[in-house]
This record gives sequence, structure tokens and C-alpha cells, in this order.
Amino acid sequence: MITISRYTPESRHEWDKFVRNARNSTFLFLRDYMDYHADRFKDCSWIARKGSGIAAILPANVSEDGILHSHQGLTYGGWILPERHVDGADILDIFEAAIEKWKDEGYKALDYKPLPYIYSLHPSQEDEYALFRLGAVRTECNLSTAIPIAEICRKIIGNEESSDSPRSFYNKLRRRALSKSARLDFTIKEYNDAAPIMAMTTACLKERHDAAPVHSIKEMQTLKDLFPEQIRFWILEYASSPQAAVCIYDTGRVAHAQYIATTTLGRELDLLTPLIDYLINEIYTSHPYFDFGISNENGGQYLNRGLLRHKASFGATGVAYNRYFLDLA
Repeated sequence: MITISRYTPESRHEWDKFVRNARNSTFLFLRDYMDYHADRFKDCSWIARKGSGIAAILPANVSEDGILHSHQGLTYGGWILPERHVDGADILDIFEAAIEKWKDEGYKALDYKPLPYIYSLHPSQEDEYALFRLGAVRTECNLSTAIPIAEICRKIIGNEESSDSPRSFYNKLRRRALSKSARLDFTIKEYNDAAPIMAMTTACLKERHDAAPVHSIKEMQTLKDLFPEQIRFWILEYASSPQAAVCIYDTGRVAHAQYIATTTLGRELDLLTPLIDYLINEIYTSHPYFDFGISNENGGQYLNRGLLRHKASFGATGVAYNRYFLDLA
């Protein structure tokens, strides 16, 4: 029998323990991460139990229009599942029990962002099958690009293993930029202070896209202090000042570039290339994936081809970030 209940702070330890042992989870679902912006999002997370044990959890918030969101403060979400003993039939049952509960409580619709497959320890797309069965509509499809680092570095051909380097997947333009940058006197450092990278990110986004970062300096510093091993700031310095920066969210399986920024000089000298090359080949070589993030606007309707092809020049290929809408009326 499936029971559905709201998350409460009393369940915090139980929630976090489940997240740490789930097969399709990242540190973004830990309560310390979810609750840092509790003032902006009204938490409405859910716990599904099968008998006395947790079968799944759903990080979520509710907006003033009565729509339940698989959390708007997170890039992705969806039902988080245990390592074993919950299958596609169970997820369909969980959805059906949750929908009955949500209707009773007056929610109008579900806005749902499943976890992209590269972040899962094991295949975990049962939720997308259930959404299909329930008549959900896909409302967004954003295209990210990721490098399968570990697979490139360790190939198995027949019975023989051969090692390769991610650099062998760079295109000619990227190899040329890397060769050119090797003649420059730059240094790459890890920072613990969020201010330099967020200042560069803010200026870069404003200048190039008339946009602003999702996080403020204060928020980013708070998250860095809470998750010092998972959130790391890497900066390339040249001519005595920062010229290129990458903020990495490390989920264990995926090194995700949360923010990428350059100065005008950094772009002129293409200093982002040696910085990303360093991260891929020196820091995150053992990770299954390096994810550059999406290259879209307007829910995937606009594709920034130049941005996409710059990422693809490192050997990255496509990963879909989907979003679904389920009417509960």
C-alpha cells in the first residue's frame, strides 16, 4: 500500500539519509541545499511510503497559482528512488496515489523536471514512462552537452583495454587554441571566495546576454561553505588578474559547469580553453561525465548555436533536459 505525505522538518534526517543512498540523486536534494532559498519558494515536498519504508521522495514547491513544481529552485528533480526494489509499476502506483492526494488538497497541476540520465547511478526513467501513461505534456526540451570522460579514458576493445585522452576528441580549432595558450604565462587556482567568480559571471552575462546569474554572491558563498567538496571555484589568472572562471557542481558522477565566465581579454586570448582542458584532464578525469549545461533560451525553443558548438568542440554531445506538465483538474 502506497501512502503519500508532506515533508516536514521533523523528517529532515530521514530525507537526507534517503537522498545519500538513492540511485538517481545529487547533493542538490539535501535539505541544506534546498532550504537555502526557502524565503523564495514555498516548500511542498513529498514522501511516498510503501509499508513503513520510504519508496520515493519528491523535492517540490507550490506557487501562488496552485501549481505544484518539482522544485523551481533546482535545475532538475522528480521522484528520487532507492537503489533497488522500486520498479516502473511501483512508480506508476506512486504517481496515482500522489495525484489523488494532490487533487484532494486542491493543487491544479504538476510541473515536473526529471533528472537527466547522466546524473543517475542506475537507469531511473520510470517517472517519464509514468508521465506518458498519465497523459503529461512535454513543455520544454533543453539541450545540454556532456563529455563521457571516463569512457574516453578507458576503452575496451575486444578483450583488450586501451587508454585515450579527452584531448583526442577536441576539434582542430580547440587543439589550436590550446597550443596557442601554452605559450602564455597563466596560472590556474582554486578559490574559496565566491566574490571574484560571481563578479566575473555577472559582468559576462550582462555584457553578452543581458542576463544575471541565478545566485547572488552571498547565496553562492553560503552554498560553497555548506558544500565545500561539491562546489568548487576555478579561476585562470593572466596579466595579474582573473580572466576566465568556472564554477563546478560535483555530484560524484558528473562535474557540472554551473557558471562559465570570461573577461574581454580572456575571450580575446581564448583562455577558457586551457581552463576547461585543465579541469577535464587533471581534476575530473575519473568522473563519468563533464556537463557543460544547456545552450537554450525560451524552454528550448531557441538554440544558441555558437555556444553549443563551442562546447561540442571539446568532444561534448547532447543530453536532453526535459520538462513536463500534468493537469490535475
